[in-house]
Amino acid sequence: MNPETRTLLESTIHHHPVVLFMKGTRHAPQCGFSARVIQMLDSLGAPYETVNVLADPGVREGIKEFSQWPTIPQLYIKSEFIGGCDIVTELFANGELAEKLGAEAPPPPSVSISDRAQQALLAAIEEEGDFVRLEVGPNWEFSLSLGPKQAGDTEITAGKLTLLVDRMSATKANGTHIDCVETQDGQAFKLENPNEPARVKALEPKELKARLDKAEKLLLIDVRTPDEVAIASIQGARRLDEQVFAELATVDKETPLVFMCHSGARSARAAQQFLAEGFRNVSNLVGGIDAWSTEVDAAVPRY
Repeated sequence: MNPETRTLLESTIHHHPVVLFMKGTRHAPQCGFSARVIQMLDSLGAPYETVNVLADPGVREGIKEFSQWPTIPQLYIKSEFIGGCDIVTELFANGELAEKLGAEAPPPPSVSISDRAQQALLAAIEEEGDFVRLEVGPNWEFSLSLGPKQAGDTEITAGKLTLLVDRMSATKANGTHIDCVETQDGQAFKLENPNEPARVKALEPKELKARLDKAEKLLLIDVRTPDEVAIASIQGARRLDEQVFAELATVDKETPLVFMCHSGARSARAAQQFLAEGFRNVSNLVGGIDAWSTEVDAAVPRY
């Protein structure tokens, strides 16, 4: 390593209380290990700096020699080399990372559950000592699984059910509601989280039918051509024409929008467009009107 690179690394490490040498940037990690460490640091809320080693080959190779550690990412706290992704993950799980950063442990999240989902999960527990585990991934993907308690887990109560939540998920799971809904493949768990960034939701035909039967206040928008609508339609749906476009420009951005087409592809693109325009409660009818005909109302013609 040349003297200039060594000086740069020493200056960076000593100048910043917490610095992560990573591939990519904080908001655009370029590898899964870097993304995982970013997620852990963000969940603890402590300030930190990042250095993109991909921007300088000298720094990329130099930090490996400087730390005597062969992989990226690498985390330093108060000029102390902490380690790579595996070590940081272990320290995060047992609470030591929070202590080193002077960060408070996240409070237990509040999770609610429907009676139907509660019964299904309780029935799934077969082994003594197993719990239902709720996890929230880096892209807000949810998973429910069964297993024993692990180091760093938080126990929370939802109805009659005890859930396990790991430290990383605990910061994202507060307010989550767990439900059990009917899909074309049978029963499935549905999780809703108010903290999740807005995205297009997949809406099953039977779920849309239930919402329409309850007279929920939503706008069902059909993006098909007039000829297609003349062949088959869902009562209450409005075709996306100039008049509807104009109305959507004036409605509250929290208004539930449900888009539909023949099989779901065109409506998915339309839903994404309106999400980008600021609407937060946007859904796409899975399988379109074709699925509606086969799963909900056989009187609606297929074409």
